[in-house]
Amino acid sequence: MVTHSSALDSIDRRITAWLGRHGVMLSRVSLGIIFLWFGALKFVPGSSPAAELASRTIEKVTFGLVPPGPGLLILAGWESLIGLGLLSGRFLRITLLLLAVQMIGTLLPLALFPRETFDLFPIAPNLEGQYIIKNLVLLSAATVVGGTLRGRGLPPEGAVAKANDRTG
Repeated sequence: MVTHSSALDSIDRRITAWLGRHGVMLSRVSLGIIFLWFGALKFVPGSSPAAELASRTIEKVTFGLVPPGPGLLILAGWESLIGLGLLSGRFLRITLLLLAVQMIGTLLPLALFPRETFDLFPIAPNLEGQYIIKNLVLLSAATVVGGTLRGRGLPPEGAVAKANDRTG
């Protein structure tokens, strides 16, 4: 006789197996779509809500050597290239390196322009600050994708905990 517990366990095992087989690829493709889309928007004047703050950040971190217009075009190309790399699955190491550098730049306005990214620093980010902070999720997803580049899949959560217990 099949109990509810064993039936639920069987369903859970099938779902988690599917997630394990497809999760990294779905994360990579989702990241690719986001980067290509947001990068492409920056090529069209007035289309990206992040363009003005991104331009000023680039100008500030380059000490004025890269003016806002060209800086935004460089960023648009950079993000689009990241998106294409993630979508194609090719050159992922360099793509993820570009993504990591871009993410550092993306987070900089929180420190460089706190009056424009927080209503109450550092507790209450405004809409622009929240838009920036959510990039931590993108960075985390990219970390998972990068962690599988050498053919390693995602270990079950319990296996990670057991390995940490043995080494810790």
